[in-house]
Parts: sequence; structure tokens; C-alpha cells
Amino acid sequence: MPLIQSSLHLLPNPSRVVVRPLQIASEPRDLNPVDNDRMRRIIAAVRAMDGRTTQAELALVLADFESRHREIRKVFEERYDQVASDMGLTGSLDRSQRQLIGAYFCHEYSFGAAAVMNPSIVPHPDQTGLPHGALRFILSLRAVGEGHISSVTFRQGIVLSDGSLELEPEPDLAVAAKAESHDDGRVVFRRHDCSNRLDEMVLFPFTPAQRNGLEDLRLVRFEQDDGGLTYYGTYTAYSGKAISSEILETRDFETFELRPLQGSAARNKGMALFPRSFDGDYLMIGRQDGESLYLLRSSDLNRWEHGELLARPEYAWELIQIGNCGSPIELEEGWLVLTHGVGAMRKYSIGALLLDRDDPSRVIGRTAVPLLSPSDEAREGYVPNVVYTCGALAHAGRLIMPYGVADSSVSFASMDLAELLAMLSPPAGARSPLAHDVEAIRDRTDA
Repeated sequence: MPLIQSSLHLLPNPSRVVVRPLQIASEPRDLNPVDNDRMRRIIAAVRAMDGRTTQAELALVLADFESRHREIRKVFEERYDQVASDMGLTGSLDRSQRQLIGAYFCHEYSFGAAAVMNPSIVPHPDQTGLPHGALRFILSLRAVGEGHISSVTFRQGIVLSDGSLELEPEPDLAVAAKAESHDDGRVVFRRHDCSNRLDEMVLFPFTPAQRNGLEDLRLVRFEQDDGGLTYYGTYTAYSGKAISSEILETRDFETFELRPLQGSAARNKGMALFPRSFDGDYLMIGRQDGESLYLLRSSDLNRWEHGELLARPEYAWELIQIGNCGSPIELEEGWLVLTHGVGAMRKYSIGALLLDRDDPSRVIGRTAVPLLSPSDEAREGYVPNVVYTCGALAHAGRLIMPYGVADSSVSFASMDLAELLAMLSPPAGARSPLAHDVEAIRDRTDA
């Protein structure tokens, strides 16, 4: 299988930091008066400073941090407004006092210092000004920082007609998206008005269900029945104790709506949405028993119940479990579903299924061997022996696949789609493909 590796390789970058709220008070506040008292003591101390002292202390803070962030004075004032609202502060303060108080309740967070992994890739909404045969794309990444907290960040680039990739340079600065919660459980993120670059924006966990991470976003460009395009992304929300499936929605990558998914199937990880509807229903690939793939169908994008079994582990490299590696890709030959398989020594490899284009409940082909496995050169990291992707795309007859390496970094590969499809075997008949593997091993042993 001629799999072409790109020279691009994305590594954790501790130098990219954002300003985050420093949470001194604990929830619920009325049960922790000590922290409330500490906050009031800090605020009172700043208010007691004379004007010259306030400006001098603020100047020290700005000398340390102003060059590292966009419009940090504005960020400090916004943080002061949050604190003042939370604490019920009254009385007017001058600008320097507000900014200095805000600074005491902020901190820098290196969102991708520990790892960058599990990417997905979709066509960019803007395809203007490109060379012939090229496609502009958006790459989503799971970034992991202090405390193993996962956030979502983005990169942009171009894939050329020969399958080669060009990434736009990573910006030096990063900005946390503004978030607001709604009573119905939705969270709306908006790109901060001090930045107009998608690749500077970071989506951080915001709700209690997301407290420890937004994990493994599977982006898909979804074509609505009226021809309109919406970008969805299923992901795992992790509270530190429990996981649940949620969905992101955006049309412009400037405003994002995140909301929980409902139903029994939403209690599982790794749900991936088909890029269009079928007879008015949405379809998902999911895993409900911890080891097999299921096809889920729903008339309501936000509610998912039990589905029908699609594929079980069959081959030696996937015996522990299988799962999807992103949303299905529509080809003339059918729906290409990248899968991950877990084998001996918890080794994660990437394979593929082909589903019937008109009846996606029918598997018409399957890879007997992985498309990509951890190699000796790319197996070490935070979690060794893992390759994993959350979504690829087809372009100019090639599969373009970014993938995570050892839950630590990201690499890229491409492969000829015709040759990939030629690798697919028909579904197992009466005898499992594993039986042939076992018999071959037994024959060698007997000899």
C-alpha cells in the first residue's frame, strides 16, 4: 500500500499561551467564605493604593505580559467586570485600578504544552484565490495543557492536486474564545474581537460536564437538504469523572454553538456524523458496546438511541476493539469509514470499511490489514503505540489523512484512493478472517 508520509509534523508548543481566569473562589461560593474573603482582601488592597502605586504595579505587569497577548489591558478590564459582578462590588474605580484587579484574577495557560493530537480536517468555507486543483482546509486539533485539560485549536492550509500539503505558519499569539452559557445547556463561543484569525482561537471547556476537556473533535462539512452548508463536530466532554457526547455547530468558524447530545447512544465516545441526511434522518457511526461499530439513525440531530450492529472486531490487529476514525467520506464506490483497531499490547492501528452508498447499513468491504500502524520511528510518546485520526478528506483521487502519534504529536499521510479500495476484502462469510490467521499460525507452529 503506497502510503506517502508528509514532512509536516506538529509538536507540542509551550510558548503559545492564552490569558485565562484564575479561579480563586470555589463553587458554591457560600460554602467557601475563606476564598471569598481572600478575593475581597486582594480587591481592597488594590483599592487602597494611591494612584502612583497603582500605575507602577500595573506597569510591572504590563512589562511582563503585554507583548505576549493581544489587547491585554482590555482582557484585564473584562476580567474585572466578571469579578465585580460575581462579588457584588459597588463604587467606581479608575481604569488602572480595574486593570490591576483584573490582572490578579488572571493567569497564563499553555494550552498545548503537553500534547497536540487527534486531528480532523474539512474543506475551508473560503476556496478563493487558489492554484488550479488545490483545496484550502481547516484542521482541528486536540491540544493538551497543564492538568491534562484538553481544548480545541485550529490550523489552516492548502492541499495541492498532487496531495502535498502546505500549512499556514502557526501564529505566535493565541486568544481564548469568548463563551456564554444558556439555560438550555448550550454554550456559544465567539471569536474574540481582538483577533480575526481562526488559528489564534482556542475553545476551552466551559460547562461542568466539560471541566476536564473537549476531546477528539470529529469535524464534518454537512450539506443540508436545501443545499446550505453547516459544519458540525461531535466530541467527547469529560468532567473528570464521566464522559458524554456533545456536538459543535458553526457556519463561519467565527461563532460556535456547543450542546450536549441526548439519548442512550450519547453516553458513549466516538460518534461520527454522516455528511448528509438519508430520507430526512441523520446518520451516525458510533460504538455502543465498547468494542463494535454501530449505525445510528435519528430524525433529531440532538437525540440518539440504540443503533444496529455494523461491524465487530474480526482481524488480529483489531481484536480488542474497533471504532471510527472520523465521519464517513462519500465516494462513488460507497461510504469510506476510517476505523481504529486495538490489538495485542494495546497497539492502535488505522483501517477502513466501505459501506454501500445507498444502504449504509451494509458493509461491502473491509481492510484485512491496517492502512497505518505505529512504526519504530513513530511509536514513542505520552501513550506509546498509538496512531489515531478524527477525520480525513478525499481530494483529487487521494485520501488526505492527518493523524495523532502516541497521543503526543500530529503527522500527515496521503494515499491513492483506487489502491486503497483495491485492498478491501468482502465481509467475512461463514468463516471469520481470523480463522485463516489462526490456521496459518498453527501450520507454521506444527511445521
